[in-house]
Amino acid sequence: MITIVLDAMGSDNRPLPEIEAAVISANQLGIEILLVGNEPELVNHISKIQGDKSRVKIIHAPDALDMTDHIQEARAKKQNSMKIGMDLVKNGEGQAFVTAGNTGMAMYFATKTFGNIQDVNRPALCSLFPVKNGKCVVLDIGANAECRPEFLVQFAQMGSVYARIMQNKKTPRVGLISNGEEEGKGNDLVRETNPIFKEKVQNFIGNIEGKELFGGKVDVAVTDGFTGNVILKSTEAVAKLIVDLLRENLMKSFRTKIGALLAKPAFQDLKKLLDPSEIGAAPLLGIDGLVFVGHGRSDAKALVSAIVNAKQAVELDLLNALRKELID
Repeated sequence: MITIVLDAMGSDNRPLPEIEAAVISANQLGIEILLVGNEPELVNHISKIQGDKSRVKIIHAPDALDMTDHIQEARAKKQNSMKIGMDLVKNGEGQAFVTAGNTGMAMYFATKTFGNIQDVNRPALCSLFPVKNGKCVVLDIGANAECRPEFLVQFAQMGSVYARIMQNKKTPRVGLISNGEEEGKGNDLVRETNPIFKEKVQNFIGNIEGKELFGGKVDVAVTDGFTGNVILKSTEAVAKLIVDLLRENLMKSFRTKIGALLAKPAFQDLKKLLDPSEIGAAPLLGIDGLVFVGHGRSDAKALVSAIVNAKQAVELDLLNALRKELID
């Protein structure tokens, strides 16, 4: 049976979304969940949740990291749920770790616990963006604000493996995010990286702008963590704005309400496409272990999606595929 380790003390509303997600996932997916957190608190809350809890096991971790914690504070919390949860995976008691906690500390503890895959310079967070005719793997979305060209080359290689294994893209097309398609465009990092991509990245199609990204021209889009995080948060904000404006305008009159009723299936599909909770969490690629990091504001639905992604990564042997690609 696949066992997923879930940090019960990660989200902003911890531990209720995590507990609910653990019970739902264990039953719907037929897996075991190791729920890591303050045991008395978890026992108290889980007793109020309906459903079969036989495949949810609570692992005690008396300390919890906060979103504002830095390394000094995190080190002082020696028995925090993130560290204990990752140790469970490291020791073979689970196959993947999921958290909606502090991203910086997730990267810190993941690097400390698992180390990087051989020859990997820096791990990268990747996410799936909704684009025309599918989804695009975008990385880095926040793990590395400052990057060097060799980092981006490895991001491209890891993103290609992820697209191939998890998205079933046989020959993923790779683009380098810039402010222009021409080779001479972009900042110093982009201009230095472009010729190296030509030499070392398979199926590299060149620089891409936002219109190519969302137009579905590539399967993998590569950038530094600062730019990627700005794109991610801006995209989520625009998506929410579109949904909110549609809802507001469609409720203005009887005529628009009738139109909204007739178009309800299409609007539901759009809302699902733009909903970040459908993705759930971003994998931390390059770590020698399966670690998925979600939003602090994740609800139970988002955490279930994250667990689904983690389970799929285990089933498809994503980690060994990354190891083979990057070592070879």
